[in-house]
Amino acid sequence: MHANILKFLIDGAWVDPAGTGRHTLINPATEEPICEIAMGDAVDVDRAVAAAKAAFPSYSMTKPAERRRLLQRLLELYNENYDEIAAMMTEEMGTTASFSRAAQAWVGRAHLETIIDVLGTYQFEELRGDVLISREAVGVCGLITPWNWPMNQLVVKVVPALAAGCTMVVKPSEYSPLSSIRFSELVNEAGFPPGVYNYINGEGHVVGEAMSRHPDIDMMSITGSTRAGVAVAKASADTIKRVHQELGGKSANIILPDADFEEAVARGVHGCYTNCGQACKAPTRMLVPHERMDEAADIAARTADMIRVGMPTDPASEQGPVVNRQQYERIQRLIESGVTEGARLVAGGPGRPQGLNRGYYVRPTVFTHVTPDMTIAREEIFGPVLSILGYSDESDAVRIANDTIYGLAGYIQTKDSAAAQRIARQLRVGMVYINEADWDAASPFGGFKQSGNGREHGEFGLADFLEIKAIGGYDALAKAS
Repeated sequence: MHANILKFLIDGAWVDPAGTGRHTLINPATEEPICEIAMGDAVDVDRAVAAAKAAFPSYSMTKPAERRRLLQRLLELYNENYDEIAAMMTEEMGTTASFSRAAQAWVGRAHLETIIDVLGTYQFEELRGDVLISREAVGVCGLITPWNWPMNQLVVKVVPALAAGCTMVVKPSEYSPLSSIRFSELVNEAGFPPGVYNYINGEGHVVGEAMSRHPDIDMMSITGSTRAGVAVAKASADTIKRVHQELGGKSANIILPDADFEEAVARGVHGCYTNCGQACKAPTRMLVPHERMDEAADIAARTADMIRVGMPTDPASEQGPVVNRQQYERIQRLIESGVTEGARLVAGGPGRPQGLNRGYYVRPTVFTHVTPDMTIAREEIFGPVLSILGYSDESDAVRIANDTIYGLAGYIQTKDSAAAQRIARQLRVGMVYINEADWDAASPFGGFKQSGNGREHGEFGLADFLEIKAIGGYDALAKAS
């Protein structure tokens, strides 16, 4: 099941790493070891970058139709191995089996299907007068992906980069390596030329930094914490490479007085807890009118208390553990800070849920009467912890929503379309969801402020892996002859 866990994919072959480090992968549901994976070093980065650099001149000149054919083959292989990939994500990061199949694996498929559609119609060249505007592959890309949505974040970078004609070195998180290794095997099996896609593991401050500093990498794309994004940007600065960052969030969910509170609050709780709260765009700050705080508290507490937490392989479980001990302990500290700073705990709290003595399980937690200055209202918790804040009027709600270093997503619940549109325009975020609008793989994904820069998904993600070249006089000789 875990083939190639001690190898890296470099120049089309699974090879032994130069680095001798190992990372023990722990099952977060049981705290038992799963396996060891190889951890690389700067020498492995050099080898992978050299392979990508050598492959770039040829691959970047392939026709879009050929790249689309290769991606269609990759989609076929992905679908054939869909259940295996889903099961790997349940094992390595603790998402429930049903969620892994319905969401974690599904988003990988959705992004593949979307970029294949985009590639069928995307105009890489256009003639404006006598000037050819050409959109060309940015070059060798370093791609760093996180553990919380292993397939989503891997596919959403790798696939548009492949579609653009880029070559790449990929470093997924060591906390979700199994599905990433399997996906890498499928990329290789799909027939992409050797060196186009290279896969290595390693710690961020070792391998990630070596990638960011490497003079032969033209672009870095990272999804992770704001701290990690800053580190990549600083290390990349000396070589003036493009840096694309999809970072943290502390998204506000504004519930207006006319909303159906029973439905809107309950939906907001489940939205906050999606993927056990380990989602950068999760609506973790619920904003309600001051006078309806107690009503919202009652609904949210009832909703949270009904969530079944348990082994992710148990069909009855709605929520599994968080990914690792470090994350569990951080969430516990933040829950304790909410209590200490005076927020009102109405559901959940410190410790594991009743009956669970092992595993990194967190109680679905709700705080009410939270003020904007509290730690739980300002820091990205990345766990099933909801903060409910009060507001006095619409302008106050907008002010509180924007009072954060982050700017990834915003949510609005109302029956008043004019109010929803008015508020949406004022939110300093990259994405707004009105009344829990459906997620769309073709819609741009990314944020303002310290949530990062650049956009992912569909044509917008493809564009971020392209440079624009203007060729004057392109058509003049043809016309003259």
